[in-house]
Amino acid sequence: MSSLPLGKSTLSLPLTQRRRRIPARLQPGLILAWLVMATVILWAIAPGLFTDYSGTEGIAGAQRLAPQAGHWLGTDQLGRDVYARIVYGASHSLSGALVAVALGLVFGTALGLAAGASGGLTDAIIMRINDVLLSIPGLLLSLSVIILLGFGTVHAAIAVGVTSVANFARLARAEVVLVRHSDYVEAAYGSGGSFLSVLWRHILPNSLTSVIAFSALQFGSAILAISTLSFLGYGTPPPTPEWGLLIAEGRNYISTAWWLTTFPGVVVVLVVLSANRISQSLRRRTR
Repeated sequence: MSSLPLGKSTLSLPLTQRRRRIPARLQPGLILAWLVMATVILWAIAPGLFTDYSGTEGIAGAQRLAPQAGHWLGTDQLGRDVYARIVYGASHSLSGALVAVALGLVFGTALGLAAGASGGLTDAIIMRINDVLLSIPGLLLSLSVIILLGFGTVHAAIAVGVTSVANFARLARAEVVLVRHSDYVEAAYGSGGSFLSVLWRHILPNSLTSVIAFSALQFGSAILAISTLSFLGYGTPPPTPEWGLLIAEGRNYISTAWWLTTFPGVVVVLVVLSANRISQSLRRRTR
């Protein structure tokens, strides 16, 4: 009989270690999510490569045409190609969501970092204010902010970003508190490191992994929130082809031209689900 090789075999390892050694399989759902996001990003960067029609100008005599060879997703009440308006609307929806997530990420992480690293009275004051923000419904807070600032894509993005600050702050504070009591942070303090140097070199970098994964989830939520504001008439004014505005404009023709609301709504749902799937994947990798 041949002798077994020295060292531990794979079966003798704990279950968690054995799972880490098994190569990750291709996940069709994750691949599809990345394809959807890549396509939408390309729409936003170079919409002219995907359609020959204008996103704002209509075609005479082509009002409310059903999906057909010349117009894949049909036309609207002014003869504008629905597919072209969806493609050109990607830049407005994605840029607004990006501004909202960046606003929540920067200010929320700063508040969470200050609360978790300082502790004591500072932590209590910041988190009580954070609790007040979390107690207000997101849509109500967004409407309040946008009424103060005015209508428009940028103002809608700022309003959505303000509502996400509290969520980022809570998560960042929890991560900072966890990292602050770790052994390597205590060793850094014991080696003579100052509070700011330890905060910048050790606490902040090791607290951002979960926060960045959460930002992918908030990106999908921001797209949905901005589309909701545009649907209610508080976002981008017409004739800008923003996704929520496309759904709002087509609701009056839903019985005779179902494609005006269906296809923009499907795109919004696909993008939000794709962002959520990517966020789940990032969170699993950070654990």
